[in-house]
Amino acid sequence: MKKISAGKLRAIGYDAPTRVLRVEFDDGSAIDYANVGRELWQRFSTSGSAWSVYRDNIEEEFAGTRGRAQVASKRAALDALFGGTEPAEVKKNPLDDLFGKPDGQ
Repeated sequence: MKKISAGKLRAIGYDAPTRVLRVEFDDGSAIDYANVGRELWQRFSTSGSAWSVYRDNIEEEFAGTRGRAQVASKRAALDALFGGTEPAEVKKNPLDDLFGKPDGQ
């Protein structure tokens, strides 16, 4: 995953063998897009206007599967540590293994 700060985007990642693009947002949500070509990924990941590329070329052209970014599980752990609610059982998304955590966390 590559951390970015563009519009509502927080991180983006691409798995070339499966052609799946993951987009994570600042609210902790994530969307996985299937059948995204490597050329689009390269343009998206190197663009100076990633939010525009996302809105114009990905969001409108591909159907995505919604999920949650890793933020949800980290938030639950912090709540438990600092007297919040007990961490709820977090179901593992099978695509998480493909993308890992941002910055190798």
